[in-house]
Amino acid sequence: MSETIARWQQVQHHYGAIPALQQFSLDLRAGQITALLGPNGAGKSTAIRLLLGLLACQQGTVELFGLSPRQRQARSGLGAMLQRTDLPDTLSVAEHIALFGACYPEPLSVAATLTAVGLEAQANRRYSALSGGQQRRVQLALALVGQPRLLLLDEPTVGMDLSSRQAFREALRAARERGCAVLLATHDLPEVEGLADRIALVERGRLVADDSPQRIRARVDVKRIDCRSQLDPTLLGDWPEVARISARDGRLELLSTQPERLLRRLLAADPELADLEVRGADLEQALALFYPDRVEPIAA
Repeated sequence: MSETIARWQQVQHHYGAIPALQQFSLDLRAGQITALLGPNGAGKSTAIRLLLGLLACQQGTVELFGLSPRQRQARSGLGAMLQRTDLPDTLSVAEHIALFGACYPEPLSVAATLTAVGLEAQANRRYSALSGGQQRRVQLALALVGQPRLLLLDEPTVGMDLSSRQAFREALRAARERGCAVLLATHDLPEVEGLADRIALVERGRLVADDSPQRIRARVDVKRIDCRSQLDPTLLGDWPEVARISARDGRLELLSTQPERLLRRLLAADPELADLEVRGADLEQALALFYPDRVEPIAA
């Protein structure tokens, strides 16, 4: 098994009376991209802030390279790209990279960092003159310049255009190949399927799954049934064959682990059922079954 770079062990963290993490345990390993997924409020940001040393651990332990994340020595091996990053507008891209690189013992050169994120042509442009996607690439460059052993990325593709996303994927694969551990907190499930080695799924502060994307999907052998029907979606949500349902303009989308039984029951209940289609669920739909809400809001 590859080296453990960081870990949370039986972590409990509360904001007043509100639990953010409950008995949360997870490790991050060298040469592996781990996707941290969960709905808003699941505890992802708290877990990341603990590993960044921005919060003190209330109960349990959090380790970064075997040390407390609040120790400077531990943070010197860490690179982070957060969802919101404010950088001085007046510095050029190259100046930003050189400034951040000076904080690390063995940084990449400015030229190598620019190449890693595809910003060679923008090296001398001011940060304020860049597009939103290019600014996100700069933020990725600042996370990479120190050649970190652990890379933390919080919703990194927000605001990225297509070319920036491609540069992002290539940079992450290169980091994995050199043995870096990567934690990717995101809602972008297509990115997860194409990049992640593991999915750590968090719900209400608890780790509810930790496995490969393929095994996560296989654990929920689910089919997606699309159809047009006049049946009441709320009543369908009570059927045991329905794992999850959403509805819009008379069209239903149902997830089921018992698709044959559900189809028979649908056809018996609504002889006018139309536009029927059955297919395998994608990763996003499979993950939805880990969450307790079985009926999604019905659009007007």
